[in-house]
Amino acid sequence: MPLLRIATRKSVLAQLQTDLIITELERRFGVACEKVLISTKGDQMLDVTLDKIGGKGLFVKEIETALLNGEADAAVHSMKDVPAELPDGCELAAMLLRDDVRDAFVARDGIGFFDLPSGAKIGTSSRRREQQLRQLRPDIHVVPIRGNVQTRLNKLHSESLDGTILAAAGLNRLNLSAVVTEYFAPQQMIPAVGQGALGVEILSNSPHAALFRQLDDAATRLCVEAERQFMRTLNADCHAAIGAYARLDGSLLRLIGMFEVNKRIVIREITDSPHQSTSLGQRLAERIFLATP
Repeated sequence: MPLLRIATRKSVLAQLQTDLIITELERRFGVACEKVLISTKGDQMLDVTLDKIGGKGLFVKEIETALLNGEADAAVHSMKDVPAELPDGCELAAMLLRDDVRDAFVARDGIGFFDLPSGAKIGTSSRRREQQLRQLRPDIHVVPIRGNVQTRLNKLHSESLDGTILAAAGLNRLNLSAVVTEYFAPQQMIPAVGQGALGVEILSNSPHAALFRQLDDAATRLCVEAERQFMRTLNADCHAAIGAYARLDGSLLRLIGMFEVNKRIVIREITDSPHQSTSLGQRLAERIFLATP
């Protein structure tokens, strides 16, 4: 088999995540791979918050273009960055076993989130996190910050922030979980759609499709697809104030979702059989619509 070209972003975290998949391909199938590193619009525009840049696929579009142009055989994404709709001719061949879905609070001085003084400054550029932070602590001040994980950690000191919010999965993969002050329960701070999961995108007619599909974790796909259907029905992008978390609980699939409507957070939950995963996301979105004044 020829060398497989795997496209990904240039960040340290993106490359580490891609290395996880390359290692799995080499270990299980003896396939040689190389990374194709690509800079995306979201990586380049660091002086503007994501919701103000607008558009979908800020961290994946250029990577998908490379895939469609034949410059790569597959692309690795954090599923939380992947828009609800893929380009024609592309598909998600695999979603690997999901890591920790939670958001983590990292305090500059090790003070717990609920113990911070009134007026404390918390850094985040995520509209989803900002709105939920304000709901949990209306007395804090949210400061927009952009950059990779290490850059945002450094800004705790350089910008005199009291804390920041980061995805636990990314910190785990970077071996930085020791910096975490505390974790938010998923029902307390609803994660981004697909948070903690890695996806492999390929062309639908790829000769390597069967190989990549063997990396798929069925339970992860079931849950993430329910979350993505919720996002798709709301016609939201990854950078809106939207969150969803699906989990298997015995013979049931439980899905909780949040969405910002007229500057107000609406949260709803739904439970059904795992066989109804796609319709579950759609029905939850419809409940959000019904709650809209």
